[in-house]
Parts: sequence; structure tokens; C-alpha cells
Amino acid sequence: MRPKHLHCQLRGLAILAFACLSLHASEPDHWITPAEASHFQTTPDPETSLAYLRRLAQAAPQRLQLETIGRSPEGRPMVVAIASRDGVFDPETARARHLPVVLIQGGIHPGEIEGADAGLMLLRDFALQGRQRHLADHLVLVYLPVFSVDGLANSSPWHRINQNGPQTQGFRGQSQYLNLNRDYIKADAPEMRDWLRLWNHWRPDEFVDIHTTDGADYPYDLTWYTEDPHKLDPAVDQWQQTLMHQLLPAYQADGHLASPYLEFRDGRDPSKGIENFGSGPRFSTGYAALQNRPGLLVETHMLKPYGVRVKAVYDLVAELLGQINRHPEALLAATTRADADTVATSDQTDHPIPLTFKLDPVPTRHEFRAYAWTLSASAISGQSWIHYDRSRQRTLSIPDWNRLLPDISVTEPAAYVIPAPWTVIIDRIKAHGLRYQKLPQATTLTAQSYQLSDPVWASHPFEGHLMLTRFAQSRQPRTVRLPPGSIVVPMNQRAARVAMALLEPQAPDSLLHWGYLNAIFEAKEYGEPRVLEQLAQDMLIKDPDMKAAFDHKLASDPAFAADPQARLQYFFDRSPWHAAQGVGAYPVLRLDAAELARLQAQPQPATEPRSSGHT
Repeated sequence: MRPKHLHCQLRGLAILAFACLSLHASEPDHWITPAEASHFQTTPDPETSLAYLRRLAQAAPQRLQLETIGRSPEGRPMVVAIASRDGVFDPETARARHLPVVLIQGGIHPGEIEGADAGLMLLRDFALQGRQRHLADHLVLVYLPVFSVDGLANSSPWHRINQNGPQTQGFRGQSQYLNLNRDYIKADAPEMRDWLRLWNHWRPDEFVDIHTTDGADYPYDLTWYTEDPHKLDPAVDQWQQTLMHQLLPAYQADGHLASPYLEFRDGRDPSKGIENFGSGPRFSTGYAALQNRPGLLVETHMLKPYGVRVKAVYDLVAELLGQINRHPEALLAATTRADADTVATSDQTDHPIPLTFKLDPVPTRHEFRAYAWTLSASAISGQSWIHYDRSRQRTLSIPDWNRLLPDISVTEPAAYVIPAPWTVIIDRIKAHGLRYQKLPQATTLTAQSYQLSDPVWASHPFEGHLMLTRFAQSRQPRTVRLPPGSIVVPMNQRAARVAMALLEPQAPDSLLHWGYLNAIFEAKEYGEPRVLEQLAQDMLIKDPDMKAAFDHKLASDPAFAADPQARLQYFFDRSPWHAAQGVGAYPVLRLDAAELARLQAQPQPATEPRSSGHT
């Protein structure tokens, strides 16, 4: 046995032995968490976890309170625990006392439930003034142990084929088969609507989302991910980099091995390198970035024993909160500056905002601690099959394509306008807590608009949607008469990037891409073939260029030439009868500063405030 492997094995046994004991031998047995009581062979169901939290809150009401933020589709309560040394249990008081708010969630994928069990242990050790009694000295902790409570209730030993324990695991989707970690921006799930109310109520300064990884085998018991600097305000990025430079050495000094998130380019050959997994607004940390907040994705390693994974989360979260406690003013300064910067850029008409990102073509190098592996040919898949040898470790220098560069960017409008009939869009604006003005009367305005064409949809559903994968677009002025109840969403607000992610057609998780606006590509009026025959004859006589274009298409496109209906439709699509239907006219308008000022000067506008409460 090689010394390096022996050290790793002893480290794992030490962590497991520590995790399998109550962290407070002096505490009565009834404060041992359900997972500890089973020596981390099992994890509790939602009702058992909630019962434990309620007992804890009753025992320490000055330090811990519970709040129900909503109910799942199956009727289960969604509960957050609010931890505060000085009894600060509301965001207004936290802000008045200059205390940063840290939101931590577990169980968004409830088969990956370490965050819940580590959370119960941390909250106990804080509330009962154990080894974490200083956890919230200079901050307020909002802990959501189980986001997908219905998914956790749907537990089975057959849900996580890649994972080493616990004995049963929750299901990745909630009870409507939606993946909550693909739902942040589109907000289909009732649980996500409740989460967004929680977010807008507390406006946290730091966000942590706890998962378990799949994929390769390696010595690390935890990997982590933060958003690329190009996605963040510079103040937030600088704070985040400082945090990680302090956090990781301290964490690894506790005996853990940690690595940046390992998304391998080729799972059968890790030596080919890693790359950015492409987080965007549908994901937790991608959404936090739109809200000008640092976000930390935590991924324990699925093949480590469950107790090791829970201990890895416990220690990381405790160390992170300790870092924030030592310098709370630095985090508050970063998020305050980021919000102010977002508002300030709304006055810069030439300021491009990135919507999409691409991998930097020039990689850096990553020192990867790996298990040795071999490849064998598979007669089943026809591909190579990787085998890891945990008795042998080695360190490789592999290419790292984690850095991103802006790809598609657009200038920011002064405001967006959404006509009243488009309730599916207005509904999302409200769900995300964006500030808007409702027009009290019919209004005519001229604004920039998008004209879309050549749509192509995915062939298979994703999260219940047939997504629009590509289209052509152009921008042009349009004069429209807006009915009463249309809304204006100004960009001089802190969450302006959320509006752009929803409303700019090319944004990767725009409502257009998710298929909510498919109807705009459908013509509702049509022509009979006998009428279109005459229309085509007349158009060819009047327009020689059209005749040349039609003849070219016949010669170059055999499928078109063989389709009589397509040949007639060619002329209808280029006629005033088709243009009058507005096919492909994107309903969301972009206002410049002058037109916005005119709208805002109208007498007695009705304004609906952002919702600040939650159930």
C-alpha cells in the first residue's frame, strides 16, 4: 500500500469516525439528529426533520425561529430556520443593524441531501450554544434544509445509481416532475414561486446551494463552483475571490480535500481536461449572479461514505460563516455597490450587457489529484470503459477551460413594455419581484421591437417544454397602441439583469426560448389554393426580382420544388395579407429614455409595488 493512499484512507476513517458520533456528547441523546442516530446510514423524511427543527426552535427561541414560506404541491410545509445571536428574525432589522443575510439551502435535489443533515447539526450546535455558538454573531442565517420536500418524501433505494448511501434517497424531480434547479428563471414550480418570495423578502447577501455530484471517481470529498467574473459585478467578484482564497486553505487544514468543480471534457479520459459546465439563469448560482449576489455551489463526492459527505458540508458551511462573521462589512459593501452599479448603468445607452457566454479558447492548467485509471473496450456500448484504481493516486496537470468570455451582448433599454394581454410574461415579472408601472389607460407609443423568423424547436421535451432552439431576429421601430393594464419595467432597479434574462429573446433562458411565446410564429389567417394561384401570378408579373428569387429556390431546393403547398405559401408569406397578421412580432418592446420619460410624465400613473411578504 502506497503512503499517499494510506494517508487518504486514514483521513477518511477519521472523518467518518468523527461524523458517526454526536458532536455533543454532553447533550442529552434526544438532541442527536436522526442521521447521527443511524450512524449516517439513513436520512430522515421531511416530517421527521421538521419535528426535530421545531423542538430545537422551542428550546432556543431567542436564537432560532422557524418560518413557513409555502406549501409543496402535495401540501407539505416548506420551512426555513432563521438563526441569529441577537434575536434578529426579520430582514428590516437585519438591514438596520448592518447584518449580512446568508441564505443556505439543501435538498433542491433531495437524493443529494447532505445539506439537510449537516444543517440540523449546525443549527443544533448554534442554538444550544455548542461548538458553533458564534455561528451568527455578525450575520443572520436563513437555512432551508429541504427545498424539494415532495421529492424527499418520494424516497427509494433505486434513485441514485451513482451514489454511496444513504440507504434510500429522494427523487430528483418534485411531485410535478420538475427539476427545481432548472426552474429559477422560468419559475414554473409552486415551490420556486415560494422560494422567489423568500429571496425578495430577505434579499440575501450570500447564497449557498448544496448538492452531491455524479461523474468521475477521485480523492476529493467536495468540489465547489462560483460564477465567472464576467457574470458578476466587480465588487461582488472581488469579495468572492477574497472569500475563496481564505476559505479553502482553512477548510483543507481541517483535513478535507477540495477542488473546483470537475466537469470533464471526456469522462473516459480525465487527462483531456475540465471545462465550465455552463451555469445560467436556470441554475441557482446563475440566478444569484443576476441578482448581484455571490453564490457558492457545493458538490460532495457521491462515492464517499454518507457520513464523510455530511461532515464535509458541516465544516465548509461553518468555516464560510466564520469568514463572513469576521468581516461582515466587506460583504455588505460589495452587494450594496453591485446594486448601485446596476442602477447606474441604466443611464448608459452604449453599455453592452452580456446575455450568453463562451469558453475562453485559451485554457489554464489545473493540478488534478486523481486515482489511476485504465481503459478497456466494451462490447456492450462499443466505447471505452474507464476503471479507477483507488490504491494508486497521482497528480496530473490538465487543461482547464473554466474561464468564460462574453458572447452575445445587447445594450440595455431604459425600460421594457409588456402589453396587457401577455399575462404569461407579466406573471413572471411579478414572481421575480421586479418593479414596474402599470399603465392606467390606453397609450400609443413608438419603441424598438424585435421581428423574429425561421424558428426551430427541440424534438424532445425538456422540463415540460419544447424549447425554441434557434431563430433569426432583427430590430426595428414599431408604433403600437397599448391597452390599459400594460406594464413598463424600468431598468434603473437592482434586479434589472433578471428582466433582461427573461425578456431579451437571445438570452439563453428567455421566456421565448422556453417556448412560452410560440404562438407568435403561427399565422391565423390563410389563403385558399385557388386564390393563392392568382396572387402568385400577379406578384410574379409585378416583381421581376421575386420571379428570379422564386426560380432560384425551385432550382436549388428539391424539397421545396416538390411541395405544391410550399410553393404557394412562398407568395402568401411575402404578401400584405401575411404581413398584417404580425407573425413573428415579438410582443415585448424596448423603450429609450425619451419615450420612458414621456410615459412617466402622464398624470397619475398606477404603480404596483413589488411584493415583499410571503406566506
